[in-house]
Amino acid sequence: MPTEPLLTAEDLHLSFGSTPALDSASVEVHAGEILALMGPSGSGKSTLLHCLAGILTPDSGRVTYAGRDLTALHDNERSALRRSEFGFVFQFGQLVPELTCLENVALPLRLGGASRRAALRSAEAWLERLEVSDVADKRPGQASGGQGQRVAVARALVTRPKVVFADEPTGALDSLNGERVMELFVAAARDTGAAVVLVTHEPRVAAYSDHEAVVRDGRVRAREYVR
Repeated sequence: MPTEPLLTAEDLHLSFGSTPALDSASVEVHAGEILALMGPSGSGKSTLLHCLAGILTPDSGRVTYAGRDLTALHDNERSALRRSEFGFVFQFGQLVPELTCLENVALPLRLGGASRRAALRSAEAWLERLEVSDVADKRPGQASGGQGQRVAVARALVTRPKVVFADEPTGALDSLNGERVMELFVAAARDTGAAVVLVTHEPRVAAYSDHEAVVRDGRVRAREYVR
């Protein structure tokens, strides 16, 4: 593992009104690493993920990605990073309901300027890799929860991002579907070399990570080696 982290949060503070969400939170993520952010609901783990992804800007502290200070970038620069170098998987997938599953996976490539033909070809390959080719022409509402999450994983990885942010990716699934989603997600991420920041409160999901960091009351406890 490289000595220099790919993504770092240093001494982050963030409050929503009078309610503190992060209190001196610091964490680092290395290239190719899967890091699980563990903690109970309301601990600040999702807020920390959103700061690492440049979605939220902390009140103080710094987030550094590949040597760039994310907190100093303009909104359009952070948006460009999220399109090209970051991928996202959320608890409920957040697929576009009007598009087919195939078109959903192709969407990030199209937004990045790829031709429709090239984008659909790559999307087809990723649906096959995630074992959901059979829902390619269906709308998300016609797919099962487990199928929809695998489509969401394919969408997150289709651009071959450097970092994938996954916020409770199995939280809406039963244990069997959750295990299969994590198996395919982790295998695909490792094949592409993507780092993964995984928010979860489930030990069985965190077990897929290389390291765990426990978030409690907006602070991050020491990292623990899993594998």
